[in-house]
Amino acid sequence: MLGDDTTTERRLRLLQAEFTQLEQRGPGDGRTATRTESPAPLNLAVIDRIRAAVYEVETHTRAAVPDAGPLPADAARVYDWARQHTADLEPQRQQARETLIYRQGLEHAIEMGDASVIRKHPCPGCGCWGLIWRPAAHRAACVNRYCVDHDGLSHTWPLKTLAHHHVARQFATKTSAT
Repeated sequence: MLGDDTTTERRLRLLQAEFTQLEQRGPGDGRTATRTESPAPLNLAVIDRIRAAVYEVETHTRAAVPDAGPLPADAARVYDWARQHTADLEPQRQQARETLIYRQGLEHAIEMGDASVIRKHPCPGCGCWGLIWRPAAHRAACVNRYCVDHDGLSHTWPLKTLAHHHVARQFATKTSAT
């Protein structure tokens, strides 16, 4: 499809393989409460995030193609499944699908601690290349001091907006090249 169509799948695979394991914590100062139950063997927050991503792609695909067939057993293959079943849709719906997939790729990278993916996008407001990730707000912020809102605060952008602008640029390049 687009230039980096397997990036999101690779990120999801890495999230599944490496980030579902519980963090090993040290013994601390030796004073802990007696456990009555053992902890979950996996990081349930990451498992929930993966399930939510798969569910979102499935819901989006089935809204366009209700008879899309069963989901693949491997969660990372859901992106190929969605592309396969929506390949015949009009370009606007394919762009919406790619925007969803790209946004999830950004989310997966940030979940793994790689916020540098945000710097690879220009600011949707001013076009400069100075975005940084603000974890508390879950938004990308522009560092250009002239790119401010009505209150004088830096413009911030959700991942959905960054993904929309990125995919729209790629689709525009793709359609103008043909």
